[in-house]
Amino acid sequence: MDNLETMEKPLSILLIEDDPAACRQFVQYVEETQDVRLIGVTNNTDKALEYVNDYLPDAIILDLELHKGSGNGVSFLLEMDKAHLPFSPYVLVTTDNISAMTHEQVRRLGADFVMVKAQPDYSAESAVEFLRMLKGVIHDSRKKTRIAEGFEPETPAETQKRLFTQVAAEIDLIGVSPKAIGRDYLVDAIILLIEGKIEGRAGTHIAAVAKKYNKTDSSVERAMQNAINRAWANSDIEELHRYYTARITSEKGVPTLTEFIFYYANKMKTK
Repeated sequence: MDNLETMEKPLSILLIEDDPAACRQFVQYVEETQDVRLIGVTNNTDKALEYVNDYLPDAIILDLELHKGSGNGVSFLLEMDKAHLPFSPYVLVTTDNISAMTHEQVRRLGADFVMVKAQPDYSAESAVEFLRMLKGVIHDSRKKTRIAEGFEPETPAETQKRLFTQVAAEIDLIGVSPKAIGRDYLVDAIILLIEGKIEGRAGTHIAAVAKKYNKTDSSVERAMQNAINRAWANSDIEELHRYYTARITSEKGVPTLTEFIFYYANKMKTK
């Protein structure tokens, strides 16, 4: 039974990469698999550490040099070591750097394997397939660690934090800005629907979120719809079609608030 569970459980991966084209290749390939899922994509090491603490992924694909992002792979490994995580994710470093000294140092800091991007057979697919080959070993190691440490189930507060991060990461993919006033309202409404704390009909999500933030229903509804409208106005249309696959009924070509919230609640439940 344990082996069957290990085979069926998806391998969760955090991607830390600053090349947008490479990110799209990784996302596209992972979506074609059944046993791998991305829990986040970022070019910022501070954000990556948040993902690690909230999700504790099975594996991390780490670009060593984040020229178009923030931080670098070496500093990330140092900070992750300071976090004293209950389980150390398998770290696959990808880099254009061919220095043997650098490779040795990142291994000492916790990297498990280094892939040089300049090698002829390197690709997003090859990196993911490498981790898929190690999936059973990674899961077994994680399970043994949990048993040895006697981990307790996560608290309701920890579950809420994890769920908030997961939903936020999903809508970040389509360009719903973290700076938008309605972004957190959207995330909360989706979570309330996932948890069954609001009825499955239009309007109840608006009232529940408005009550939580002590705002009027109209101001919350307006802020949430504005956040969606801005995403559709500013994001690349191909990215929108890739990550938002539901039918849009509005003549404006933008999801209604109810369509958006119900789509993501159902999507997260499926995950």
